[in-house]
Amino acid sequence: MKDVTAMHVNLPRALFALRASIAIFFAVWAIEKFVKPETTAAIWSKFYLVDGLPHEMSYLIGAIQLLVVILFALGLFKTWTYGFLLTIHALGTLSTWQVLITPYEGGNHLFVAAIPVLGALAALFLMRREDTWLSLG
Repeated sequence: MKDVTAMHVNLPRALFALRASIAIFFAVWAIEKFVKPETTAAIWSKFYLVDGLPHEMSYLIGAIQLLVVILFALGLFKTWTYGFLLTIHALGTLSTWQVLITPYEGGNHLFVAAIPVLGALAALFLMRREDTWLSLG
């Protein structure tokens, strides 16, 4: 019975740790869209085949992403916010498949870090109802 009680107490805290760390991860990317919109344009050109992304689009994408990250961090609208971040991260990770299958070519194997983040997002989405610690939702 002690193990069940410990899990009942620790699971929401563990899920909060995932939520908080993932929120920080996404906040960095969202803020970058305001601070360095040219980087966003370069990423979209290389991985999403969208050339010439205007700075205004970078700001709009960043604003939407930042709003979702804030709602996510607060544990609000879990199905939508957790699902949105899972979906955009999955699409972003899949768009880098060529780098992922050849991590030692080109000198940038940091793209592989997207895979455990994707796993963490999937786990958090699946257990969103248990993510109650410091959650407003």
